[in-house]
Amino acid sequence: MDTSRRDFIRVLTGLGVTASLGGVGTARADSGLLPGYPNQFGVLVDTTVCIGCRRCEWACKEWNKLPNQKTLREYERDQSVFQKVRRTHDDTYTVVNRFENPRDASKPIYVKKQCMHCYEPGCASSCFVKAFTKRPIGPVTYDASLCVGCRYCMAACPFDIPAYQYYNPWTPEVTKCTFCFDRISQAGQIPACVSICPVETMTFGKRTELIDLARKKIRDNPGRYVNQVYGENEVGGTSWLYLSAVPFDKIGFRTDLGNVPIPTMSKPFLSLVSPVFIVVPALAMGFYSFKKRRDQIEKDELKKALEKKEAK
Repeated sequence: MDTSRRDFIRVLTGLGVTASLGGVGTARADSGLLPGYPNQFGVLVDTTVCIGCRRCEWACKEWNKLPNQKTLREYERDQSVFQKVRRTHDDTYTVVNRFENPRDASKPIYVKKQCMHCYEPGCASSCFVKAFTKRPIGPVTYDASLCVGCRYCMAACPFDIPAYQYYNPWTPEVTKCTFCFDRISQAGQIPACVSICPVETMTFGKRTELIDLARKKIRDNPGRYVNQVYGENEVGGTSWLYLSAVPFDKIGFRTDLGNVPIPTMSKPFLSLVSPVFIVVPALAMGFYSFKKRRDQIEKDELKKALEKKEAK
């Protein structure tokens, strides 16, 4: 174990002891049900239409001003990313993955993945500082200024979406798809990924109407789709809905989630959470980052002094 890691563990341990001696009480997270909104927006993704061009990935990065070294044409041509199944991360809010088609090996299935913007989001119910908010129009938004870095949201998400970026040790934050909240809040605007799709894989609209559309597609196209609209009921329902020609577990979706909202399942645990396990690790990381930065400054100053001495 290196010195810096030992220092961090020592700080963490010390803070834990101090907190316990201080008689810290129990913090009760706001773990009640978060009611969905009947008129919220959603997106219906028809995986039988997607061609894997990844234009949606490029548009997402461009609109959200995320690091992007490739042009749109390079995104369309790069097939190397399909060699493994990817997940979203701190600078990529949406990804397209490729899966083998059990019906026709010559026609792989492409699936777009991003935050599902749950009807009753586990990330919001698990956040005791209310950094996450379920908006009436559908998106689950995040306020970095409130976040304390406990990362309960990451543990609570059944879709493994929230990521944590450490580029700046002073202001680390959770990152995820925003559902283009700033766009769809304006009349007539739709998410960037939806607007750029050349084959209309995605349909943006009222969630209730999208479910009706999905059911109609299933009825009108016998044999094309499995009889399920993924996201209609999973974990209480999600804003993003999917149609597929094959069982959803064959294309990267969890099918063991059930229909009970995450807040309902997490309530017994969250009501007993102690701030020692939330605030203390966050404070310890802050102290550790401060010490690491201070040590680096001292090393840099010493190096400059030695170089100046050698120059003489």
